[in-house]
Formats: sequence, structure tokens, C-alpha cells
Amino acid sequence: MESKRAKVLTAAKFRHLLRVTEVTSRFPDRDALILLLGVTCGMRVTEIARIEIRDVLTKSGARREDVSLRGSITKGCRPRCIYLAQSPRSTAISNDATGAAMDRREYRGLMPHTRLIFTQKGSAFELSVKRRVNFDGETVEFLAADSLQSYVTGLYRAAGLGAGHSSHSGRRTFASRLVAQGHSLDTVKLLLGHSHLDHVGLYLKVTRRERSEAIATFDGVFDKD
Repeated sequence: MESKRAKVLTAAKFRHLLRVTEVTSRFPDRDALILLLGVTCGMRVTEIARIEIRDVLTKSGARREDVSLRGSITKGCRPRCIYLAQSPRSTAISNDATGAAMDRREYRGLMPHTRLIFTQKGSAFELSVKRRVNFDGETVEFLAADSLQSYVTGLYRAAGLGAGHSSHSGRRTFASRLVAQGHSLDTVKLLLGHSHLDHVGLYLKVTRRERSEAIATFDGVFDKD
């Protein structure tokens, strides 16, 4: 049901969300980064909770533009690439959040195998084991970062974006914007990390106006000689 899906953010609402987060959060850089990873990279909350320093930084400390998400941290266990947006917040990686490495000449002095995103207490977000039925009808287990999911949903509520907005709104917004910009469903499927096109439709939002305009292109076409 459409009503059960997370709402897609408009550009104005997302800017508002970032502004409110910046002035109300105790950890504005970290929280803005979490939101951006969802909206501009299409990452799931659990992927955000599990991504590590080595995934986003090279050994020399340079930020990777193409980030390879390891299959071990994705929901479908399929590796895929994400592309970091050119935003100052995408470099919000601080020693305070991750701790220092033994060799400060590498990875900006950060621990390469530690998480990029930490809790307020400086620990990794907890993961719980869940089960679901996959596309082939098989029951499979997966990890879910419920605590981070609740936290991100709280950021939406703090910005006045209540009913329908949740931690999954970022991923749905990412997919919907790709389609609105004219990218193919195959491209969307690849960037979301899905194996079947059927799954992509759950993330898309098509407005009533867009539907009307699409149907209007057929008006009178078959009446002509």
C-alpha cells in the first residue's frame, strides 16, 4: 500500500531538514552526513550503520568518490557502488567520533576498520537479526540497525516532518529523483542494489500530474490516419 511507504522528500523539505538538524542536533555534522548518505547515495540505514572508515577513505587519507559497499554489509548480500556527493558534509569524519589509529600517516590517523558512524556514546549502533521472505520465496536472515532507524526518524520529527516520513524516506527520495531526471529503471535498480526490477517500483513516486501528462500523450494518437 502506498500509504505504508515512506514519503519522498521535496528539495525544499530536505533543505529544511538539514537546517533544523544543524541547529538542534548535539552532533550536527554526523547527523547531516547520515541524512545525506540516504538521500544522495540511496543507502539503507543498516548500511550506514555498518560502513567503515576504509570504505570511504584511501590509505593516503583521500576521500573516495566511488565507494564499494561490501556484500557483507548490504541487505541482499550483493556488493554495489555508491557515489559520494560533492558536499562539505561528506568529509565530516572526525577523530572524536572514531578514535585514532596507530599510524597517523594513514587514513587521516583514523582506525580503518572502525565504523564511520558512531552513537552518542562513541560505540557502534547495535544490530539485530531479523528474517524476511525474499523474491524467490525463501526465508533469509538479515541484520537491521533498529536504533539508528529510530534515531533518524526522530530527526524527521524534530524538523516537523511527521506522519509518513521515516528513515527510509532518504532512499525513496534518491530513487524517485533518479527517475524524475530521466534515468532508466535498470540504472535505478543497479544503484539501489536490487536484483529484480519488481523491487524498484516500491521506491518510486509518480505524482498525479505526471500520470495525467503521461496518459495525455496518447490523446488522439490513434484517431489520425
